[in-house]
Amino acid sequence: MLYEHYHDKEWGVPVHTDRKMFEFLVLESAQAGLSWLTVLRKRENYRRTFADFDVERVAKFDKRKIESLLKDEGIIRNKQKVAAAVNNAERFLKVRDEFGTFSKYIWSFVGGKAIVHKLKTIKDYPETIPEADALAKDMKKRGFKFFGPKITYAHMQATGLVNDHVVTCFRYGEIKSKV
Repeated sequence: MLYEHYHDKEWGVPVHTDRKMFEFLVLESAQAGLSWLTVLRKRENYRRTFADFDVERVAKFDKRKIESLLKDEGIIRNKQKVAAAVNNAERFLKVRDEFGTFSKYIWSFVGGKAIVHKLKTIKDYPETIPEADALAKDMKKRGFKFFGPKITYAHMQATGLVNDHVVTCFRYGEIKSKV
């Protein structure tokens, strides 16, 4: 039910707010090596522990705060992933300062307009796309952690930079009309 609700209401809808972009950045990084359903089940706990995804507040998390997060069973307690979330908040703010918004930066990798794939089955999904590879490379250069090409592509799908609903999915047309 949770996964279906996410698919039907949220996945692939174009996101242009920095807070939502940051939320997905944290969640996608936490997901590395795990199922997305695992992350969805912990999403509300992430909201609570990561200051409702307020990037300025997360960027100020210190070593003591990170240690307390690692004791919270409501999130994925991986020290590298939690530290990466704080690091990525700091990097996120630098990108925002440079581009005006993080959203403007990330959307520039798709020319400001969502890529619309015409996938027929789940087997047609690529592991990544050139735009995700380029974005991941740039983010790595900027110091982001836990954000390689596959995670970057998943982030792009989740935030609507790419419409990867299969063409027979009811969401394909609904989202395509929003881009």
